[in-house]
Amino acid sequence: MSLLKHFVAAPSASILCKIRRLRLHKEFVSKQFKTSSKIKSEPFQSFKGQIVHNFILKNLPDSEREAVFSKMEFVDLPVNTELNETFELIKYGYFLNSGLSSVLNVMLDGKRIEVGLTGKEGFVGLPLAVGFATSSTLTIIQIAATGFRVSTSDLENIFRTCPFLVRSLNRYAQELALQQTQVAACNRLHIVKERLARWLLMSQDRVESSSFLLTQEFLSHMLGTRRASVTVAAGKLQKAGLITYKRGQVHVRSRSKLEQASCECYHRLTRQMETWRNNSH
Repeated sequence: MSLLKHFVAAPSASILCKIRRLRLHKEFVSKQFKTSSKIKSEPFQSFKGQIVHNFILKNLPDSEREAVFSKMEFVDLPVNTELNETFELIKYGYFLNSGLSSVLNVMLDGKRIEVGLTGKEGFVGLPLAVGFATSSTLTIIQIAATGFRVSTSDLENIFRTCPFLVRSLNRYAQELALQQTQVAACNRLHIVKERLARWLLMSQDRVESSSFLLTQEFLSHMLGTRRASVTVAAGKLQKAGLITYKRGQVHVRSRSKLEQASCECYHRLTRQMETWRNNSH
């Protein structure tokens, strides 16, 4: 009887041993998968502990990355920081890594109107790429940002040895020019509510957040209209359930409805930029 018990128990122990080995193997594979996934999910580029989100920097080839990164300085850019001034010498070029800057045309009487937006998709200081030392516009931080700045003298040297970077900046100059022509038409032809919806969509695309701080003064500059008109337009969008706007805090509640409320300009801009990027070589 005892022999029979031993005979029956032996296969059970063997089976348990196999199950234990299979469990250990499964745990090992799981750990390897998690480690592998973690490595793959980490951004390829970083700079002194800062993850690089700027589109132009992320797409630099290996042959140019070191030349650019070695001259960069990471900086915090609070709201109202002026990155370059109208008709003044450009001291630095900026690759924004987060936040949003506004490109403004300033009249002789001091009135301002926005003609473009730059976020982490672009670069501030484009005249430097073609050998110009001054800017015809004012660029100011509108939503608190961070960025990588490079001095003008260093950029001059970098441009001589980094043709891919120069080409990327020239392409971005075309995107910004497209913005400027479309925004000029928009400010002339479309009502304030449609323009505000278009501007909020463009801003959300760049900051990738549904909420951001914006004052009525800023918005009046952006849209080229009076504060009272901005208040009325924001009120209409809020009443329709598209946004909430309180004490300078804007929250986009329904992006799809905001796109419907926007004029054709937003869709024309995004469609053309997508076409250029898809057809680039």
